[in-house]
Amino acid sequence: MRISNIVAGLAFATALTAAGAASAAANGQQVYADNCAACHQPTGEGRPPVFPALKGDKTAVGPKAAVLAVVLNGRGAMPAWKTALTDEEVAAVVTYVRNAWGNKAPAVTTADVTAAKSGKPLATGPKKR
Repeated sequence: MRISNIVAGLAFATALTAAGAASAAANGQQVYADNCAACHQPTGEGRPPVFPALKGDKTAVGPKAAVLAVVLNGRGAMPAWKTALTDEEVAAVVTYVRNAWGNKAPAVTTADVTAAKSGKPLATGPKKR
């Protein structure tokens, strides 16, 4: 195989990955608009005290397990989304919330959601030696 073919293949794979990430972000924004914005507002500022702000929220940008527990099981006036949304939709919307309105937190994967639903510990990244 020629080097140029390998480089072209890598560039194509990178473009697909970027397109997939952009698609997931757009899907998360749509899931948020359809299911969350009425209470938490399109700006993420909520309607405290009943509907807390997600913008700058410690739970939203904290450990994945904590935010997934709230989304999947509900809390206060918030319903449980465990059966109402697919694992893919939960991962997309939580990733969106964790990175919208100035929030900065790692993405949540479908595997993270599946693990949270089953009670398994979430992957925390590569193990350090």
